[in-house]
Amino acid sequence: MERVHSLDSIQSTLEKETIVLLYISRPDCSVCYGLLPQVERVLEAHQSVVSIQADADEIPEIAGRFSVFTVPVIIVFVEGKEMFRKARFVPIDELNSQIGRLTGMMEN
Repeated sequence: MERVHSLDSIQSTLEKETIVLLYISRPDCSVCYGLLPQVERVLEAHQSVVSIQADADEIPEIAGRFSVFTVPVIIVFVEGKEMFRKARFVPIDELNSQIGRLTGMMEN
């Protein structure tokens, strides 16, 4: 998962990639720390998904741009449009099935 350090980097990725998973976290978030490896395992099965990670402390304006009220937040975009969002406690099976559904739609 690539770390991004600005809203411009996020926007650039959303504009040039078909399917993007944005993982928003904070360094002092224990849930974020525990969830990240699980998300990375899901992404291993979906190689067409570009994944980026943003630190909400480093990019405070991310809260307003993406309506983030808690962390972690996972947002999946398809062609720049938000298609899936989960915050705080993310069911990994649901994330896997949603990403599979979205990648399947784009491959057809």
